[in-house]
Amino acid sequence: MSIKVIIAGFKGKMGQAAYKMVTEDPELTLVGLLDPFTAEKEVAGVPVFNAKEELTGLQADVWIDFTTPKVAYENTRFALENSFAPVVGTTGFTHDQIEELTELSRQKGLGGLIAPNFALGAVLLMQFAAQAAKYFPDVEIIELHHDNKKDAPSGTAIKTAELISHVRTSKQQGAADEEESLAGARGAMFDGMRIHSVRLPGLVAHQEVIFGSQGEGLTLRHDSYDRISFMTGVNLGIKEVVKRSELVYGLEHLL
Repeated sequence: MSIKVIIAGFKGKMGQAAYKMVTEDPELTLVGLLDPFTAEKEVAGVPVFNAKEELTGLQADVWIDFTTPKVAYENTRFALENSFAPVVGTTGFTHDQIEELTELSRQKGLGGLIAPNFALGAVLLMQFAAQAAKYFPDVEIIELHHDNKKDAPSGTAIKTAELISHVRTSKQQGAADEEESLAGARGAMFDGMRIHSVRLPGLVAHQEVIFGSQGEGLTLRHDSYDRISFMTGVNLGIKEVVKRSELVYGLEHLL
């Protein structure tokens, strides 16, 4: 039986990649598209909506969200309230928002996924970093993205830092008396470790996790050169959330 899918933010680069993936998969059926700024009324026979409220009552199983951090929380709540299992790649959620949405999903008995990164290599990088941090507690994260990304640091970098913080003893890195001659030079602070954000045209999504110890270093790096790298994870998410009854944060929970 085909899984009926809505794509929110379908006019963006990630939304367009998701559109192509869904329309090319015989197990998926596209039933609705959402974008507040388009004048199109339909695309290849699929209705286009400008406001999420217009989707109330639509027969659909999964809500794919590649919108903006400003609206992602409300969109995800709307999806759950209308019995659409959300698969969300938009970042910028707070811990409290994720907790609220997870509880709502339990009440509704709906599966869902909020993933900072859908690339399988990025998920593996996060897992490898958490393993390495047990032995290399001194670590800094550099994340590099295209210059149109609106939030910093990236959701992937924050998720990586969270996973590392669970396994290493919290420590303040750098010299105790270090001073920044330019504010922000040392990056953002997370549990004593530093996160640095790079935004440049030509980049897609990249991350380095750099560990240092006495006389040695270890660098883990993942690169997404094309947005197609995320679609394997999105496809997996769609097919898994319909089998589940609770929202999860991170693609690793579905692997």
